[in-house]
Amino acid sequence: MLRVVTFNANGIRSAADKGFWNWFERQDADVLCVQELKAQEADLKPEVRERKGYESWMHCAQKRGYSGCGLWSRIKPVNVQTGFGVDEFDNEGRYVRADFDKLSVVSVYFPSGTSGEDRQAAKYRFLDAFREHLRQLRSTGREILVCGDVNIAHKEIDIKNWKGNLTHSGFLPEERQWVSKILEEDGWHDIFRELDPRPEQYTWWSQRGQARAKNVGWRIDYMFGTAGIARQAVKAFIYKDEKLSDHAPLVIDFDTDQ
Repeated sequence: MLRVVTFNANGIRSAADKGFWNWFERQDADVLCVQELKAQEADLKPEVRERKGYESWMHCAQKRGYSGCGLWSRIKPVNVQTGFGVDEFDNEGRYVRADFDKLSVVSVYFPSGTSGEDRQAAKYRFLDAFREHLRQLRSTGREILVCGDVNIAHKEIDIKNWKGNLTHSGFLPEERQWVSKILEEDGWHDIFRELDPRPEQYTWWSQRGQARAKNVGWRIDYMFGTAGIARQAVKAFIYKDEKLSDHAPLVIDFDTDQ
C-alpha cells in the first residue's frame, strides 16, 4: 500500500505551529507533497527538512517568504527534479518531481490570479506551459501522480458558492476548461473525485467570516494521475478536523508498493 498526502501549508512553519507534523506522524504516509512553503531551506529546522525516516527536496522561490514546494519521501527515489524548465515559474519555486521505480510523483503549486490582471495573465501562461509539460511526462510511459494546489475549482460540485464566483479567478470558464481538457483530451484522472462523488468536499476556505465553520469552500487541491496509478487508488479523504492551514490535507491510498 502506498499513502500519499498533498497539503498547501500556507507557510510550513506556521502549519508546524498549528500541529501539522504531529498529525502527519500519525498518517504512516509514504510521500508528502507540500505547497506554499513560504520559506527558504535555510529557514527550516533540520527536524523539518529531515523528518525521521524521510528524505526531502525543496524548490524555493527566489523571493523570500513566497510560494515554494517540497516533497518528503520514505521511499528512496532514483531521480529528483526541481523546476519544470520555464524560468518565469521556476524562479517562483513551483515544482518538485521524484521518480521512483514505477512511479513519478510531482508536488506542484499553480499560480493564483486573484491579486490582479497581471497575475491572472501569468496563471494562463502557466497553464499553457504546464499542460505541455504534462504531455511530456505522459510520453515517458511512466505512471505519474501530480499532487498540488491547482487554484481552480473544476465544476459546480467543487465550490459552494459557484453562482457568485463565475467571474472570479479560480472558477473562470477558461480555467475550468483547462482541467476538463487534461481529463477528457489528455487522459489524466481526477483521482479524488473518481473515488468520492459526494458534494461539499472542499480543501480550501476563505479566512474571512465563518467560511470554514459553514463549509463555504472550494476544492482546489488535487491528485491527477495516469490511468494505471488511478486504477490502483482505493481510498481518499480530506482531513478537516484540525485547522492546520487555510487548506486541508488530501490523502489518497493506492494498492501498490510504488
